[in-house]
Amino acid sequence: MQIKRIIPCLDIYNGRVVKGVQFKDLVDAGDPIEIAEKYNQLKADEIVFLDISATNEGRSSLLEVIKDAAKEVSIPLIIGGGIGTLLQFENAINAGASKVAINTAAVKNSKLISEAAQQFGTKRVVAAIDIKKVGADYKVFINGGNTNTGLDAIAWAQEVEQLGAGEILLTSMDCDGTKKGYDIDITSQVSHSVKIPVIASGGAGNMQHFLEVFTVGKASAALAAGLFHFNKVNIVELKKYLAANGIKVNL
Repeated sequence: MQIKRIIPCLDIYNGRVVKGVQFKDLVDAGDPIEIAEKYNQLKADEIVFLDISATNEGRSSLLEVIKDAAKEVSIPLIIGGGIGTLLQFENAINAGASKVAINTAAVKNSKLISEAAQQFGTKRVVAAIDIKKVGADYKVFINGGNTNTGLDAIAWAQEVEQLGAGEILLTSMDCDGTKKGYDIDITSQVSHSVKIPVIASGGAGNMQHFLEVFTVGKASAALAAGLFHFNKVNIVELKKYLAANGIKVNL
């Protein structure tokens, strides 16, 4: 049985961790290094650092934050936000990132996925896909969720896999910050349509939501932010709950 991963996400804005609802109404959640150290002690499986304003502001991700975090924590770090070239990809890895997530740049230049996979290995390449339901379909959004690309979410997930992405970070914009649960429907559809791991993101509100996204949604990992930042759910207790319900996790 596959080991399921629990991944806290640190959305970084102006050097601080923030949390919003559906990509808006940001609230300060603390210092990124202090929070990363806490999750390291709680035995999170990985930590995602997303510079949520980097793409729109045309600047690189917070490499200094990653450098500092890598000195303090032992678990893998994923960085995303504003990475659009192989050089920026390389700089992120050199700063201490185990994996690099690309979204807007990958849609605008899909060759970036295959080139990064060839140069750094598929396991380091995470295709971040922000999705929103438009009518009856799930569409891919870029530029911090501000631009509808018109791409079908499932078709794009299959394409990034073919291009060489080693993992998909699937974020439901509709569910983000609502605490009403992950979008099980699209998570399940994407998980069944690709062979690479899918990280479910957006909507976690309680422990049962994690269980659902692993069992029904077939996700390989589950990401959450505010739920962990504001101590609504403890990662250690969450893993014990999942294990008691038949989910294989690293305790």
